[in-house]
Amino acid sequence: MSTQLTATEAAALLGISVPTLYAYVSRGMLHSAPDAHGKHRLYDAAEVRRLARRKADGKRAGKVAQKVLDWGVPVLESSITLIADGHLFYRGRDAVELARTASLEEVAALLWECSPRRLSEAAPALLGAAQWSAWLKLWSDSTPLDRALVLLPAAAAQMPRVWAQGRDAQLDTACAVMRLLAAALISAAPSNEPMHRQLAAAWGIRNRQQIGVLRAALVACADHELNASTFTVRCITSTGTHLFGAVAGGLAALSGPRHGGESIRAAAVLDEAARAPDLDRFLATRLNPGEHGIYGAVLSGFGHPLYPDGDPRARVLLDVLTECAPARSAIAEVHALARGVRETTGTEPNLDYALAAIERVLGLPAGAAFTLFAVGRVVGWIAHAMEQSADGRLIRPRARYIGEYEAGR
Repeated sequence: MSTQLTATEAAALLGISVPTLYAYVSRGMLHSAPDAHGKHRLYDAAEVRRLARRKADGKRAGKVAQKVLDWGVPVLESSITLIADGHLFYRGRDAVELARTASLEEVAALLWECSPRRLSEAAPALLGAAQWSAWLKLWSDSTPLDRALVLLPAAAAQMPRVWAQGRDAQLDTACAVMRLLAAALISAAPSNEPMHRQLAAAWGIRNRQQIGVLRAALVACADHELNASTFTVRCITSTGTHLFGAVAGGLAALSGPRHGGESIRAAAVLDEAARAPDLDRFLATRLNPGEHGIYGAVLSGFGHPLYPDGDPRARVLLDVLTECAPARSAIAEVHALARGVRETTGTEPNLDYALAAIERVLGLPAGAAFTLFAVGRVVGWIAHAMEQSADGRLIRPRARYIGEYEAGR
């Protein structure tokens, strides 16, 4: 067998599709190199065979892994979110339908298994107003993410019940984290107002339907099973630390360009496409075999391995955005780019593209897409932290050593 494989050969050996093979490359699971003519990518046969063996081992470990959370394979049982057959469910409820009608607070009550009134009545008097205002002024020149990463730990140090484990105390802390994170990201005072209204006020959105778009986006972002930031939150929680610390870790993980930062890359693609004099030529230049987004797609903001027929979150958000887009907005550009990529590659927009589209069409501040993602996702992080805390075990998977060693010593 040749030492170099084509994408089709490598995918066949692994038992996966070619788009999934590209996803493996983007995640660092495989490496590829251009052929002599630079038109195609080649894959090292030995590396592909090693990965195939690891996949086979993982399948054999299947049921055992579910029982071996600590000191074993990190397969976690959860009753929070299900992704199946192209659909997303929050505790058995269709997340797309929830995005059409529910608020983030209502979804938080669902995921946290508490009364919605419990969230609406939670007083935001968490810190002295003067203290919070002083902190915001001190960090006014920082990015929303940097400000949140500083202010969450600072707030935790001022909260006397941050380590309390009782159910009421947990919910108090959960509400505090959710509202303080939003306040830090938008540089505002903590409030009991619905989260989408807080964001609308900060961004100057007054149109009722457009405020509804923000609400839908927050709900669509609330949870997505064990993505990188959520798994990080669960790992941190399993050590016994408090919720503020776990959420700060989730924020750090979310900030990476291959996770929450992908919306920034999608926004850049939209901007480049809008400035290009010829969209077809732009796509011909950008859609090359050597360039892939974080999910193995040909462009940032498109494709998702869990939704081969298209991300349902993106569909609902682009639908509601189209219904209320301003007359002189970029909505036509958003649809033109999505249509061009679909016709050229067969891939559909994902959540990151939809968030970037909302930012662009509604004229929100740069980075608003990331803020929507973070404010929404903290609800899921908290649900997973609570579930992990109730489980009580330390997440400590084992490593498969592949280096050299001297036997018998």
